[in-house]
Amino acid sequence: MSWRVTVRDGPRVEKLRAAALGQALDLVEREGRVLANGPGRRPVELRARTFTPQQQVAGRVELRGPRVRAGVDVRGDGSVEAWTGRVRRRVIAQEERESSYDALRRVLAQSVSADP
Repeated sequence: MSWRVTVRDGPRVEKLRAAALGQALDLVEREGRVLANGPGRRPVELRARTFTPQQQVAGRVELRGPRVRAGVDVRGDGSVEAWTGRVRRRVIAQEERESSYDALRRVLAQSVSADP
């Protein structure tokens, strides 16, 4: 099986591959942490609305594999939010003392192990 990891940081897009799910999740975490430690975003002010750094997606790390599409969004304030889904992204709720990366690993381990 081949797993693809796509890193989006503004106009920069980088595509990586991993042979196993564990390796792909390690790539997602590594690249997500790099994006989260980057420069923050300023608020964007429009006529009727202001978007705070927390509301902006500064970068995205997407994981694709057999029947799986998931990833993490890095917000403008450096916070990270894990998600799953193809058309509609569903945020993964974190359990107590769990990082976004751990939550992503937990959900994908359950869904991939349930597949035949």
